Amino acid sequence: MKIKAFSSFSLCAAMIISAGSGCGAKPSDTTPEAVSRTVFAMDTYMSIKCYGGGEAALDAAEERIRSLEGTLSVTAENSDVSRINSNAGKPVEVSADTLAILGKAVDAGERTGGALDVTAYPLVREWGFTTGEYKVPSQEELAGLMKNVDFRRITVEGSSVSLGSGQALDLGALAKGYTGDEVVKTLRENGAEAGIISLGGNVQSFGKKPGASEWTVAVRDPFSPEKDMCTLNIGEKAVVTSGNYERFFTGEDGKTYWHIIDPADGCPADNGVISATIIGDSGLDCDALSTAMFVAGTEKAAEIWRSDPYFDMILVTDTGKIYYTGGISGFRNMSGMEAEVLSVD
Repeated sequence: MKIKAFSSFSLCAAMIISAGSGCGAKPSDTTPEAVSRTVFAMDTYMSIKCYGGGEAALDAAEERIRSLEGTLSVTAENSDVSRINSNAGKPVEVSADTLAILGKAVDAGERTGGALDVTAYPLVREWGFTTGEYKVPSQEELAGLMKNVDFRRITVEGSSVSLGSGQALDLGALAKGYTGDEVVKTLRENGAEAGIISLGGNVQSFGKKPGASEWTVAVRDPFSPEKDMCTLNIGEKAVVTSGNYERFFTGEDGKTYWHIIDPADGCPADNGVISATIIGDSGLDCDALSTAMFVAGTEKAAEIWRSDPYFDMILVTDTGKIYYTGGISGFRNMSGMEAEVLSVD
């Protein structure tokens, strides 16, 4: 089968970007000097900008990113994830980082009724999204692989993790979110007073931007990813987007297939949502929820949010409508699409 493949790596660093200066007093002479750096890791470009801490803070942040990449990569031979997968059924000692992410993965899986399932990796691999060898699997192939998709079979005992026989996991849906949390922590520990980082579709800020009370962030338009769809203001928050334009290919049948797989049927999630953005305090939590809400679809995503509205959310449907929660500060729609506020009731 001949398949035309597309990759949006060149867009990844700009899916959500720091977009504005906000309002307030001009920076004073005592404002810490801004330093910035771009790092390519976890298959995406990551940009870091901070005030205070200087190059030493950036060095420490980059070192932390490299360390996490080596620990969490599904393809690196000696990573925690690879060792767990190659020893399916047997306990493997892993790092505190891996345990923290797995704990959130299981929690998010339970909370969303399985919309997020980190044991769906064999499905993602079969579609070619980890190898670049894209294909449309047969129903028989998918049915065979789905027998082993069940995050509830992950066993954690102390610092050991084991999977059920035939299972394999991928923490890619949570790794960048956790990395964002850790980069913020590292920058602060090394003298940074404020900053904003972009890890592909993840943005995270801390402290106050000099001369402004909040940071302004832009969310990409899934119909035209080179354009901004809306802007919002954030304080110390994470903003994470999952979209169907991130990584995809077009098959011989003319259909577009994207990398976010629905564990319920083994195919790219097609429940009406084409972009899901989560705003919250934790990058890890937002990363997990952005994938889950994309898979869940509008009605179920709204139901999940209403059951515990501790985060904010922006959903874009394949019919060209935006749904967003009322807690978002400074929401500004620039797309021309109709936007509707979701209420708790």
